[in-house]
Amino acid sequence: MNTSEVILAAVSAEPLSSTEAERAAWSPDCGAVVLFSGIVRNHDDGKSVTALGYSAHPTAAAVLSEVAAGIAAKYDGIRIWVAHRTGDLQIGDAALVAAVASAHRGTAFAACTDLVDTVKANVPIWKEQGFTDGSTEWVGVSDRP
Repeated sequence: MNTSEVILAAVSAEPLSSTEAERAAWSPDCGAVVLFSGIVRNHDDGKSVTALGYSAHPTAAAVLSEVAAGIAAKYDGIRIWVAHRTGDLQIGDAALVAAVASAHRGTAFAACTDLVDTVKANVPIWKEQGFTDGSTEWVGVSDRP
């Protein structure tokens, strides 16, 4: 029997807290919590970025929940907390936060990597990057529904 649990899988317009994610994912039977924070950086592909805006398809929250449930089913004994931001973000803001807790670090690392990669590949959330020259660029739009 799989004992994994999804604590949270959410799409949010509110700021994300890696501290909250770590605290929520951990439990007394977990010896490891692996935390991923995708932070808005000030550059992309040699261009200076000023800010990002994230837009989500109406199904994004449901798809994120399905992804988290799929990872939980794949790895036994893990606890997952994952959330993706929408709206306007500034440099230094967290866009994606994921925490995976497990009895052992190897499982926590593997599951967290799998979770983040699967979220990025499958959840219909797109970003518009604003550059210092005034131009913008959408990322991921052609890849999604």
